[in-house]
Amino acid sequence: MQKITVLLADDHTVVRQGLRSLLEAEEDMSVVGEAENGRQAVQMARRLQPDVVVMDIAMPSLNGLEATRQISKESHKSKVLILSSYSDDEYVQQLTDAGASGYLVKQTAAQDLVAAIREAKKGNAFFSPAISKRLLEHYRASLGKPPGEKKTSKLTPRELEVLQLIAEGYANKQIAGELFISIKTVEKHRQQLMYKLDIHDVAGLTRYAIAKGIIETAKGLGAHRSAL
Repeated sequence: MQKITVLLADDHTVVRQGLRSLLEAEEDMSVVGEAENGRQAVQMARRLQPDVVVMDIAMPSLNGLEATRQISKESHKSKVLILSSYSDDEYVQQLTDAGASGYLVKQTAAQDLVAAIREAKKGNAFFSPAISKRLLEHYRASLGKPPGEKKTSKLTPRELEVLQLIAEGYANKQIAGELFISIKTVEKHRQQLMYKLDIHDVAGLTRYAIAKGIIETAKGLGAHRSAL
């Protein structure tokens, strides 16, 4: 029997260990790798070509949203399942737009994850029951909205990357080096972020990033930077 290959992407070692134990107890599944940040997840997905990537949202260096976008674009075989403590409706929409095949909340992972991985391998979508209910409610509500309603400006993938690195405490020069772009381009992205979000200081951008699950907390970010 050919097993479903799975890549785990979560910055918490204990979470990855628990997920590995859960999945490897299944006869038809094999965990082929573990990534502790979004950039590593993209690189490993490119190299290993797993059937399913189980992805957290709030990870250092590159968050789960951007990692999902890149994996969906580069590794067409790999299906991405989001497994997160966050169930923000805006994030669910952004991640499905980015190519995620499903979205699970960690609180119900033990009951849903195995079934979700099997469905993703078949090419089907899978959402936690609470999220499925809200998606259906939003869809029904949208049917009654008049056409042409103005939408708020969405951040581009690059702007989201810059936002995460700003929130993690990187200076413009460091962001430029991390993303292989010029300092002038970084400054332009920073200005666009502040304009679109109507937030005009780094502290505000950091609070926004934490509130949206782009990073988890300000605590521990200094340790991450010093390790680079």
